[in-house]
Amino acid sequence: MKKLGIIGGLGPMATAYFFELVIQMTDVQVDQEHIEIWIHNCPSIPDRTSYILDSTKEDPFYPMLCSGKKLCKMGAELIAIPCITAHYFYKELTKNLSVPVIHMIEETVCYLKESGKSRIGILATDGTVASGLFQQELAKNQMEWILPKEKGQQDIMDLIYQEIKTGQSVDINKFYKVTEELKEQGAEIIILGCTELSLIKRNYPLEKGYIDTMEVLAKRSVELCGATLKEAYQCLIQ
Repeated sequence: MKKLGIIGGLGPMATAYFFELVIQMTDVQVDQEHIEIWIHNCPSIPDRTSYILDSTKEDPFYPMLCSGKKLCKMGAELIAIPCITAHYFYKELTKNLSVPVIHMIEETVCYLKESGKSRIGILATDGTVASGLFQQELAKNQMEWILPKEKGQQDIMDLIYQEIKTGQSVDINKFYKVTEELKEQGAEIIILGCTELSLIKRNYPLEKGYIDTMEVLAKRSVELCGATLKEAYQCLIQ
């Protein structure tokens, strides 16, 4: 099996959950059948959204690249980054790293296309939304997208930055209100397009109609490393 490297700390709780998901999704009989994984948990990497919205802020690219190179030197043959907004730097990272990096957004949109979905709601950080990462990939695949209105987007940012990242309790009603608005606008399925939002799915019994990008990344990590995926994770859409 290939050895997996994880550029982590973006944020730390999301990284820990991603590691847990990879282990949970791997079908094994003994410990020795699990994937060998290196995690560089580097929370000092500057905030990605802050830089995307204001390029005078500290650039997170070089710290991420440094993390990736450290993982390569340790023997990683494949790299995962459990942070959607970090994929703004994907092209430059892959140009400067000697091993492949799994693209969470491409993998998620590919999965949605195969499932036959065509009208997609997006929940993500301001940085991800402003950079058009999901919108561009969905458009390439002839799929429509719906974004929260201004108040809803601010609520999502509050959930991510003021509640989940700080370890506070989540106002789940705020989350449901935003998702209901997207469904009312015709969203067939809603992308949890920030790895902090994956923690909401972990902790709350969400209804049908969501796809978790972190689960997609974990699934593809297991498959691309050559391990066996548990049958229960073949279908990720509730």
